[in-house]
Amino acid sequence: MTILVGVDGSPSSLHAVRWAATEAVRRRVPVRLLSVCPADAQVEQGHQVLRAAESLAREAAPGAEVRQELRVGLAAALLIEESAAAGLVVLGSRGLGGFAGMLVGSVSSGVAAHGRCPVVVVRGRTLEDPPPAGGPIVVGVDGSAVSDAAVEFAFDEARLRGVPLVAVHTWTDMSAGETWSVLPLDIDYEAVAKDEERLLAERMTSWRQKYPDVEVSAQVVRDRPVRGLLAAAEQAQLIVVGSRGRTALTGIGLGSTSQALLHHSTCPVAVARSISS
Repeated sequence: MTILVGVDGSPSSLHAVRWAATEAVRRRVPVRLLSVCPADAQVEQGHQVLRAAESLAREAAPGAEVRQELRVGLAAALLIEESAAAGLVVLGSRGLGGFAGMLVGSVSSGVAAHGRCPVVVVRGRTLEDPPPAGGPIVVGVDGSAVSDAAVEFAFDEARLRGVPLVAVHTWTDMSAGETWSVLPLDIDYEAVAKDEERLLAERMTSWRQKYPDVEVSAQVVRDRPVRGLLAAAEQAQLIVVGSRGRTALTGIGLGSTSQALLHHSTCPVAVARSISS
């Protein structure tokens, strides 16, 4: 399985190339640079972009096996199609076609929503900054099947990088069932917090046994998922979430938490998905 990288020559996509090449060496797999031109007239420019990207990849990760490919068509559609044969897709947060003020590009958002393998959108503190090189891996845990896929991806990354894993579970006094409701005013919040901590510890038990060499800390946060995860990932090098949470509606490509993190995270965001999703 290869790591597929969308390349358009933008600073954001070049950060993605460096990140992906380093990841490919860790995983001992090839990295495939894919440039998509909207028209035949731009093919030569696309080849120039690929040559520069390959040079950058080899500089960032000596020994990486790098492949190039140029296609003509719609970038998001082709990347989604090609993701079926990839182990991981890596994209910059915004390409050359992005509109001023947009925090994440439509291609990155679309592939993260509909890709058929895990997708990493590479981000730094600003659109121009490189992604952080150090820090733990942070993963959001909610007990869903897609959350389990995110947890497995996060443990694999932590083991590959030799860094700690922070498992974060959030809860609030808002309950999302068939309708939104507020928990009763006389609820014992301390007891709820302890129950949530116990549930997270139970969910982590089998993962700790499967990955005994990964240092794990579990955090239960009384806050909304986006704010809780962003706070936990302030010093992280990667944040991992599922493509949809427990409250997402069937047919939605990305849950609101995953989508918000793509816009506001200060480090790369990995969107994992279960086989059934």
